Amino acid sequence: MLKARQKLGKYRIERRLAEGGFATVYQAYDTIEGISVALKIPHQSHMDKQALHDFRKEVRVTASLDHPNILPLKNASFIGNLFVVVYPLGAGTLEDRLQRRMSIRTSLDFTDQILEAVASAHEHRVIHCDIKPANFILFPDGRLRLTDFGIAKLALHTRTLTAGGTGTLGYVAPEQAFGKPTLRSDVFAVGLVLYRMFAGDLPDWPYEWPFVGFDRLRQNMHPDFVTFLRRALEVDQRKRYRDAVHMQQAYERVKLRTVQHAARRRRKTSRTGDQHWKEVQRRQFRRRFGTQLATRARCERCNGPVAETMSWCPWCGRHRRVYKGSTTFPGRCRRCGRGVKRDWRFCAWCYGSAIQDPGDREYPDARYAARCANTRCRRRQLMPFMRYCPWCNTKVRRRWKIEGAHDRCGRCDWDVLPEFWRNCPWCGRRLHRA
Repeated sequence: MLKARQKLGKYRIERRLAEGGFATVYQAYDTIEGISVALKIPHQSHMDKQALHDFRKEVRVTASLDHPNILPLKNASFIGNLFVVVYPLGAGTLEDRLQRRMSIRTSLDFTDQILEAVASAHEHRVIHCDIKPANFILFPDGRLRLTDFGIAKLALHTRTLTAGGTGTLGYVAPEQAFGKPTLRSDVFAVGLVLYRMFAGDLPDWPYEWPFVGFDRLRQNMHPDFVTFLRRALEVDQRKRYRDAVHMQQAYERVKLRTVQHAARRRRKTSRTGDQHWKEVQRRQFRRRFGTQLATRARCERCNGPVAETMSWCPWCGRHRRVYKGSTTFPGRCRRCGRGVKRDWRFCAWCYGSAIQDPGDREYPDARYAARCANTRCRRRQLMPFMRYCPWCNTKVRRRWKIEGAHDRCGRCDWDVLPEFWRNCPWCGRRLHRA
């Protein structure tokens, strides 16, 4: 067991990263190159002739696989009495990344890289025999690299090789558990890694479809992708893809549909989240200002709460020339559809023609809150947010206020609520959000 700050040749040990049954991996600092690296050092208790042969074979197999998604070998040599294999240092493993939430887009990117790495090994007739999330090293640029070819087998002349006791529990194909790994065994292990990544659960033996987490997989992924993954996880190896090369080709056929399906789900989720936020915002608006502004109607375009007095929708900016909602007034203006009283001579909301046959009786109303500036006006009573005097048709020049508002429109000078609204409901001007 090496300790922190201990020197090993040109390397200075910084910390221990992982420990397996045959070797320990350390983070170390290369004092010559000035970079941090990963050192894989087999346990001295296991360093017999056969173990040394296996580690030398791992070095040769890794050196023969030149691919961006396979962890390259920097060096391998004896330092003192220790056999040391040096690799580039990653930021973590796929196992670590799976402990946190991961978007479907990121998962699909990792799927591409996983299949690229294993397909490259299979093209060289190398059976990895220990594919699992912990053996995919993640680098800061988002690149995954497959490592740990310690128990890899070369499928040169025979389709099935005897290899008892290899693999990691949970990621071993049934035939590999009986000591007969094939290229299809790696396909099964890749399928387990992908299933865990997309469904969030790792299936257990006996593997009976549908596995645990299938509902989540079916909900999130395109049906063609589910079919692709199911074939990779067939218990009968004869029904699986022959190798990772064919598995990668099958994935390429369903990839576009899968990506499009994920994009549609992302847009739908975004819209749903946006709609939820808008509903919360509008509910808060109605609580604070709904009664004061009498927002009993809804915009036909965005469904936002609007008042009869508003000429523009403050939520989406639509010009509401004609009002079609309910009104508390006994009559309606023929031009704008807004409510009028029987004793008015003109519409108070639009500059329309005179109201036909106005009554001679005067009707009091609790909503009258101000007086017309025209001293010759007969009644001079105004309701909030009137644009014209209903008695003399004089344009209202006063500033209408909203109790609790702190901002005014830069064009009409009436009070507005930019913390809720996008446009001024009185003149339609675009507001700067608070």
